[in-house]
Amino acid sequence: MRLKVCVMVRLREGICPGLSAETIKALQAEDIRTVEDLISSDAEELAQKCSVSYKALVAVRRVLLAQHAAFPVAGTDLYDELVSSTSILSTGNPSVDKLLDSGLYTGEITELAGGPATGKTQLCFSVAVSVAHELKQNVVYICTNGGMSASRLLQMLQTRTITTEEQMDALQRIRVFRVFDVLALLSCLQNLRAGGLQRSTVGGGSVKAVIVDSVSAVLSHMLGGKQNEGMSLMMQVASELKMIAKEFNVAVLVTNHVTRDGSGQTKAGLGLSWSHVPRTRLLLQRADRPEAPTSFRTATLTKSSRQPCYLMEEFSVNQQCEEILSRSSGKRKLHAEA
Repeated sequence: MRLKVCVMVRLREGICPGLSAETIKALQAEDIRTVEDLISSDAEELAQKCSVSYKALVAVRRVLLAQHAAFPVAGTDLYDELVSSTSILSTGNPSVDKLLDSGLYTGEITELAGGPATGKTQLCFSVAVSVAHELKQNVVYICTNGGMSASRLLQMLQTRTITTEEQMDALQRIRVFRVFDVLALLSCLQNLRAGGLQRSTVGGGSVKAVIVDSVSAVLSHMLGGKQNEGMSLMMQVASELKMIAKEFNVAVLVTNHVTRDGSGQTKAGLGLSWSHVPRTRLLLQRADRPEAPTSFRTATLTKSSRQPCYLMEEFSVNQQCEEILSRSSGKRKLHAEA
């Protein structure tokens, strides 16, 4: 199989050891001006025409191939690597896990988009509790909107265990950063990528999830019109999130606000450029069935590489509170009977 060079790189002095100015001039006389031209030509014939050493020319070609060529990789090898390196993290909500094809995938960015009180932050809490308690792994939670509540996390943990020690152990695995502008968010992400993720580990576990609630809170007011700086900062945030997901093999979960398109349909905010950042996106809304409880929300899969889009599931944002009340009621009943 012939290798294809990724980019059109012009031959110049210093691009590779052994490629002198005299050699480049001789090659240009034979219309060999780029790396692709040199690699695509017959080395033996070219050496004769240019009166250069065949052995030296082959050595130069090998170095240029290593530096500038895209080597083909078998699809089966890519699949095996993906299977061996990817973990799937439960969100703690079976209905949402079903939409996400079992949960959040490490190495990817998943987005929850929705208006106020649609359950975005509650699902973020649910993911943090599930990873910290069930998997005994660490979570980095970056809060930009003031919505972080330790008491709410504790309530969720109380539905999973009655042991205070286990509850405190899980809370210690959730490391919270509070930032309130995009520059602080960028600094936080850069510090995490530079080594902060390793320092965020507790009890031998590794960081498996990075949650940003929300990206739009620090970005939306900077976009629109001629605010090029805002677009640049947004893409820097996107780049940092992608690198964290890939380099550290963690699941990145972000939340976003919603807007309406020309036809009045609800869509995720931050525009077209941001729409390419998350690998998977859920749109959260209040359940519109008249008979649905007020705590019910709908999650619609609007972007996915694994599942058909526009699948929808209902879930309750107060599921954990209802379990707590049910457990407390059961205890009171047993006490009364005794």
